[in-house]
Amino acid sequence: MAVLTDPISDFLTRVKNAGAARNEQFQVPHSAIKAEIARILQEEGYIWSYEVSGEGKDKVITVKSKFTKDGKSIIQGVKRCSKPGRRQYVHSAEIPTVMNGLGISIVSTSAGMMTGAKARKQQIGGELVALVW
Repeated sequence: MAVLTDPISDFLTRVKNAGAARNEQFQVPHSAIKAEIARILQEEGYIWSYEVSGEGKDKVITVKSKFTKDGKSIIQGVKRCSKPGRRQYVHSAEIPTVMNGLGISIVSTSAGMMTGAKARKQQIGGELVALVW
């Protein structure tokens, strides 16, 4: 298996590609950050569910994609903002709104991973992880 330099970007790409390929579910190797991103995507209605299974190094996250009645993916696009080579940090007032409120931004704060709207409301800044629409 290839060594990934950015596993979060790989996870977000798999989420987008699973929707484009109309795959009902897919698996990714487990990490706590990926599980938190999946939790946020589920809370915001972008995926049906996610499940962590396995033990130790064999842990995986199974994600069930969500589609419209027409068969189109709910997730139309994903952008990884903060990358391993260049982290992007924002104050609470600088957290971007995505497509005038139709999308979400995911922010890693001192209080944990949360959406940009929640971070803005709590006036907490942090690392801007990704934008989803």
